[in-house]
Amino acid sequence: MDGDAGLFTPDSVTWHLHGDPVMWIAGIRALYLQALLPRAVRGVMENSDFRSDAWGRLMRTANYVRTTIYGTTEDAERAGARVRKIHSMLGATDPDTGERYGVDEPGLLLWVHCAEIDSYLHVARRSGIPLTDAQADRYVAEQRARARLVGLDTHAVPGDRAALAAYFESVRPLLAVGADARAVDDFLLRPSTHPLLIPAREVLWRRVAHLAYASLPPYAHALYGRPAPEPAVVTRRLRATGTLLRCVPARLRWQLPPKHILDAIVRLGPDARPAPYKVGR
Repeated sequence: MDGDAGLFTPDSVTWHLHGDPVMWIAGIRALYLQALLPRAVRGVMENSDFRSDAWGRLMRTANYVRTTIYGTTEDAERAGARVRKIHSMLGATDPDTGERYGVDEPGLLLWVHCAEIDSYLHVARRSGIPLTDAQADRYVAEQRARARLVGLDTHAVPGDRAALAAYFESVRPLLAVGADARAVDDFLLRPSTHPLLIPAREVLWRRVAHLAYASLPPYAHALYGRPAPEPAVVTRRLRATGTLLRCVPARLRWQLPPKHILDAIVRLGPDARPAPYKVGR
């Protein structure tokens, strides 16, 4: 490899995991989970165009994730600096107390990070990607590099699955579903789209959104007040969906703009092509 691999290299679990198409399902699961912390979702609603341009926000978030994983070190650091700068200028109103707070509070950033990492790992393993427990722990540890980009102290970020589970246990009393979480739920089930695309939304998107919701932990289903299929049924659906999505040639999937993975392969050589089966090598 002659180029700059960035914060992650083809030797990392992260590199190969995020090239898999089920990460889109995991990203939707992360949104459902993140919306359960009232102060976090209030910050999103007050400071972004989520209601008017939810699709754009989703695409920008996906672009950020891919940039930090497959971009050069400079690309990743620049993206992180931009996010920190934006966060430092924003505030929100506590939905319970009415007090103002900064959206760059470490506790909020940590929640968003952990909900995201848990979702990526959970959906990947449950959809059939063969990660050992050690490799799963390694993935959680690797993601501390992305936590640093948003301004978190990496020593305060969970570094393995046990620490991640302990974190979620500690934060559960703070979780609730209010009007903001309902708005996120409504969008994920019925995103605004062009009238001609409504049939596709009903056939394709809603199935993906329902599957992402079904993969949430039981306490999340209880908070949202919507039941989910039995865990074994959800696992079978995740595996079937993962198998179907992986039938689409990777090169075709990676053609979608902004083509971070293809750029990384050009930069680093064909051996850098991400694939889950390479994780154990």
